[in-house]
Amino acid sequence: MAPIEWKPEFSVGNPAIDHEHQELIDLVNQTAASILDRRPDADVQRDFGDLLRAISSHFALEEQQMKAHRYDQRDEHKHDHERLLDELRDIMDGNLDAPDEAADRLAKTLEAWFSNHFKTHDSRLHDRLGPHEH
Repeated sequence: MAPIEWKPEFSVGNPAIDHEHQELIDLVNQTAASILDRRPDADVQRDFGDLLRAISSHFALEEQQMKAHRYDQRDEHKHDHERLLDELRDIMDGNLDAPDEAADRLAKTLEAWFSNHFKTHDSRLHDRLGPHEH
C-alpha cells in the first residue's frame, strides 16, 4: 500500500482548510501503517479512533458553518460525510481479520473520497463561504 500523498487537486483554495485536509491524510497514512506493521490491536484501534475523531470534528465544523450560512447543499454534503464515516467503521471492524486488505481498502477509499469530496463538495462550500477560519 502506497501512502496517500497531497495532490494539487485536493486543494480547496483556503490554506487553513487545506492544512486540515493534509493533517487528515497524515492520520490515514498513520493508521494504515499501524495495520500493515501489525502493531498491537490496541495501537491500531487507537489510531483508528484518532482518525475517526479528527474526521468527525472536521465534519462537525463544516456542518456548523453550513447551517450558520444556510448553505443550499448542506444535506447532500452532510450525507457524503456520513457515508465516509460508515465506510471507515466498516473498515475498522474488519481490520483484524485481514490487515493487508484493510490497510489497502483504507488508503484507496480515503484517497478516492478525498479526491472527489474536496474538489466537489468542499471547494464549492468554501468558495461560497469566502475567506474564513475553520
